[in-house]
Amino acid sequence: MSFLLDSWADFYDAFYSNVQGDLQFYVETALDSGGPVLELGCGTGRVTIPIAESGVDIVGIDLSETMLSVAQKKIDRLPDDSGTITLVHSDMRDFDFNECEKFNLAIIPFRGFLHLLNVDAQFKTLLNIRRHLAPDGKLVFNVFVPDPAILAEDGGPIVPLPDTTDPDTGERFLRWIQSSYDNYNQIWTAHVIAEEVDPSGTSIGRQHRDFQIRYAHRWELHHLLELCGFEILELYGSFDRGSFDENSTEMIWVVGLCS
Repeated sequence: MSFLLDSWADFYDAFYSNVQGDLQFYVETALDSGGPVLELGCGTGRVTIPIAESGVDIVGIDLSETMLSVAQKKIDRLPDDSGTITLVHSDMRDFDFNECEKFNLAIIPFRGFLHLLNVDAQFKTLLNIRRHLAPDGKLVFNVFVPDPAILAEDGGPIVPLPDTTDPDTGERFLRWIQSSYDNYNQIWTAHVIAEEVDPSGTSIGRQHRDFQIRYAHRWELHHLLELCGFEILELYGSFDRGSFDENSTEMIWVVGLCS
């Protein structure tokens, strides 16, 4: 898993530069908590840094040292009045902080929870988060809603994704994805292609990456969270805190510790 994450680090920010809708939600949630915040799967700091810029202290955990190295370079450029950022190289299943250090908020943005590829890993992660939350602390995370029509496809064709632009270099990326689904184990395997082009449209280079995630359904997650000692506080269907319904494509879970 760490090797796969490392291979994304060099162009992760460029590939996902069009993902913006969740940032305001997580920053507002962090501000409401008062901090400190624990972020699992912080990667290159896409969410970590805006939270710190809002003045909230945050600890970011990631399994990829290369991702954390990219994040640290960005953190080094932050102004002095930002909240503190502590980066920790660890697995979300078994990280361990001082027993006295408790967090008012734990977050797993951008579907990071789905990188746990089996139920045992999910249980270990949730129980570990629970152990690190303050008594009134909350866990907030988002995952996509599985689409039955898409899951019925097997070995589908390569399909285009919207173009993105590298926020640092301004270079444009053309993107494609090819997916396959193991519905028995609920595993989505994806092969992605990113071709970098200059302003004239000339190709600079092409990169190929693979990843796997374990998709999860609404009531599966509901019961998993309750079994791990969490109380469901909210389930949103959008980052503007809209209600979850049959048309929602995202599940945004807000849970607290059972009393």
